[in-house]
Amino acid sequence: MATRVRLTAKERGEEVLQAAVQAFAASGYEGTKTDEIARMAGVSQPYVIRLFGTKQQLFLAAVQRSCARIEDIFREAAAETPELGALGRNYKALLSEPELLLILLHGFSASGDPAIGDCVRERFGSIYNLIRELTGASPQEAREFLSAGMLLTVMSAMQVLGPNAIPMPWAEEIADTLGN
Repeated sequence: MATRVRLTAKERGEEVLQAAVQAFAASGYEGTKTDEIARMAGVSQPYVIRLFGTKQQLFLAAVQRSCARIEDIFREAAAETPELGALGRNYKALLSEPELLLILLHGFSASGDPAIGDCVRERFGSIYNLIRELTGASPQEAREFLSAGMLLTVMSAMQVLGPNAIPMPWAEEIADTLGN
């Protein structure tokens, strides 16, 4: 019989947050239930609530986690070459973690909720400011970069871009024009 290792509350919270990112990415804020997240994490639903308070607070934590990862990916690229092209090339890392992009899209669509909207606007603004800070991009250059990134994000959500993409000639053509 295998000995089960007891996790700390912090470690268990991390597992719950990882499960939440996966669940919210798949079903969105409205379509995800905390008991589903609890099952994925191997804990009880009351424990999820004890750790995060509410489903909304858990979703906000998932958005924060995803945006922090996006920023880390951009920082890693800029550490090698501090220019927009390097950040764009590292967008492939984001495509290999599609849940990050899906959480962001679900956050945008749930922005009518004041707390979610405030969080998503603040984090998107942080990503914009980070891009400018890391690369010295002008506002127009940063806007164009984000526009291309949002197009890639939408294409990833449609599953026409990324590791398990459904091949579509139009999508391949667009991706080629963006250097991905």
